[in-house]
Amino acid sequence: MAETQANQLVPKCGECCGECTCEEAIAGQVPVHPGLVGLIREDIQTVFEKDPAARSLLEVLTCYPGLHAVWLHRIAHLLWRRKLRFLARLLSHFARWLTGVEIHPGARIGRRFFIDHGMGVVIGETAEIGHDVLMYKGVVLGGVSLERTKRHPTIGNCVVLGTHAIVLGPITVGNGAKIGSGSVVVKPAPAMATVVGIPGRVVKIEGVSCPRKQDLHHERLPDRTTQRLDDLATRVAELEARLAEIEIERERVLTLE
Repeated sequence: MAETQANQLVPKCGECCGECTCEEAIAGQVPVHPGLVGLIREDIQTVFEKDPAARSLLEVLTCYPGLHAVWLHRIAHLLWRRKLRFLARLLSHFARWLTGVEIHPGARIGRRFFIDHGMGVVIGETAEIGHDVLMYKGVVLGGVSLERTKRHPTIGNCVVLGTHAIVLGPITVGNGAKIGSGSVVVKPAPAMATVVGIPGRVVKIEGVSCPRKQDLHHERLPDRTTQRLDDLATRVAELEARLAEIEIERERVLTLE
């Protein structure tokens, strides 16, 4: 009985359910589906929450390709699940032409998913995206296999994917993680981690709850490559200074002799 109730709390096939906070989404505690109208309202509210440039309802409804792409995907995914595969692919192709966002109709997407700007985003067939995920332009959730299996990433709840971030293969990005702009992630990322670089490396893990509004200050992400080069330059300078001292001491000894 307990197992059945637990299964009812987990979103299936990309369908998301009732009102929940980010912490509840991370825990997988999501109630029943709010319905089509509820999802539309929630998607619109998400734009206002995650984009400070949004000023009016008319602007959001007409000028946000990321929102349009999500709505069209929801329809395409429904067609896909009902085995109307050609119609689903045709609709996703139209959405790609209209918005610049390519989402395979087989991808599973959770609630309050927002694609900011959107151009160049590619989401593969077996990709899975949780709740409250924020994605910027040029992000790719790609595969690394030609087999008809799970070959695309699983993105947890409350994840931020920076501009042109690439996540490849059937790996999992944990809840609350942040993927830095331009990073290429090929290994799993733990919850609440910050991943940067090529290939992506975990540079920070915060053991705190994911905030409802994500931290968007990508300019504060650490640059591990620059840090290592700086450390190396500092070490070389120290060794050169020590060598200079040894040379001076050697010349002094030779002079005394």
